[in-house]
Amino acid sequence: MLPALEGGGVERGTLEIAEALVQAGHRAIVISEGGRLVPELEALGAEHVELAVGRKSLTTLRYIPVLRRLLRDERVDILHLRSRLPAWIGYLAWLSLPADIRPRLVTTVHGAYSPGRYSAVMTRGERVIAVSDSIVDYIRRNYPDVDPDRILRIYRGIDPDVYRPDFRPEAAWLERFYRENPQAAGRWLLTLPGRITQIKGQMDLIEIVAGLKARGVPVHALLVGGVHPRRQEYWHKVQAAIDEKDLANDITWLGPRSDLREIMAISDVVLSLTQKPESFGRTVTEALALGRPVLGYDHGGVGEQLAAVYPAGVVPVGDCAHLIDVLDRWWRQGAPRIETPMPFTLRQMQQETLAVYEGLGRGVGGAVNGQRR
Repeated sequence: MLPALEGGGVERGTLEIAEALVQAGHRAIVISEGGRLVPELEALGAEHVELAVGRKSLTTLRYIPVLRRLLRDERVDILHLRSRLPAWIGYLAWLSLPADIRPRLVTTVHGAYSPGRYSAVMTRGERVIAVSDSIVDYIRRNYPDVDPDRILRIYRGIDPDVYRPDFRPEAAWLERFYRENPQAAGRWLLTLPGRITQIKGQMDLIEIVAGLKARGVPVHALLVGGVHPRRQEYWHKVQAAIDEKDLANDITWLGPRSDLREIMAISDVVLSLTQKPESFGRTVTEALALGRPVLGYDHGGVGEQLAAVYPAGVVPVGDCAHLIDVLDRWWRQGAPRIETPMPFTLRQMQQETLAVYEGLGRGVGGAVNGQRR
């Protein structure tokens, strides 16, 4: 269960687990309000049930008996809750079933939510998956009553056949991209993926580009991500800051894209400038797997990922001056090579998640690779 299937890391992970279930001969049902990823989900052989379980309204409570019937009538074995409001609907429906016919309950904590009773539902699973060690620490720190044996760390993963160092965009894509974005041609490209929100660091990027330009670096930055209607005011501030520093020809907003892999593959450096610790930086892993240098703030899952694969890319949180120094040096001398094999793979994530399901189905511990975190 999750709010919708429009796009994003939680949504992509849902499709990846559904695919693994179908390939293993199981039935996969995804419950959400729907979205542009539904056809892709169904093409994998999974089923979709459209319920608006992510709408913040009292009327959403009406889905509790609907879901209760679905769990009972479809004889669901595992209920996996991935987002807070749908998790409450799912948890209350699950709790209302007689104990002898309830599915086994799994939750995934995808982020460091604001601690409290509302977020606590994400720790109610019989198994609680944390997507990084920083999220394990978050759970233990904020919910000390959760039995440590119920918490399992499973990193998100990428498909090394899709994200690989030798990947190069097709000539037709390159021709079209530079025709549509001529201001990026021949420049040293920085890419900042992520929605246009205060926490993704667009303001820091503006300061970084201005600093690099002042040093003579022929830099051009790409912002890749959508703007939610509720974030329009912030987006206007970003645009005003770009104009104020006379960077309109040096920063391009590409909007939401389905070709982020190609964009990162032509980038000289990919950035992660989140102002708050992220649980796991999916684009960080994707960029590194493409062989692209990544520079990111040293906190949360991103700090873990960079420490494991590319420690040269770790910078203190919010230290734009240090970031400018590093990028200036990389432009003049070249960025350090990525020497460490990618440990965060899709196959491993799928196998470890299915091991949790199967362990619960057998009524056993469900430890991942013999390890608990």
